[in-house]
Amino acid sequence: MNKILPIFFLLFLISFHVFSQEKYDPELAKKYKADDYGMKKYVIAFLKRGPDVANYSEEERAEIQQGHMNHIGKMVEKEKLVLAGPFFGDGELRGIFVFDVESIEEAQQLTVEDPAIKAGVLIMDLKEWYGSAAVMAIPEIHEKIQKVDF
Repeated sequence: MNKILPIFFLLFLISFHVFSQEKYDPELAKKYKADDYGMKKYVIAFLKRGPDVANYSEEERAEIQQGHMNHIGKMVEKEKLVLAGPFFGDGELRGIFVFDVESIEEAQQLTVEDPAIKAGVLIMDLKEWYGSAAVMAIPEIHEKIQKVDF
């Protein structure tokens, strides 16, 4: 019994050391611009139904939507748009954008050329948001799981 106790204690110390090792990855934190909490500032755009939707035919709205999707692709290529997607249903709230930008004004500049915004089919409500810097990994991961382009 006296020999088992020191062995048990040694195993406890080894396991404690293994499980207490930090998971923090400073290179990853730097890559995703994380603060000490693993967080960062984003600007979120809540896309809402615009006042001019009814002014366009179904074909015109489809063309505007394709331009909107192309514009999304350009913002992703510039690495300014981290996440985008529509909401289900046919309510006033149509979708969201999550921008990796410093200010609301910078997000506004990115969206002024969006055909859906220009046409009044969509309007945006922009808000600063403090969220996990891991959101920055979404484009890289999404590219690996997306089978079909929009």
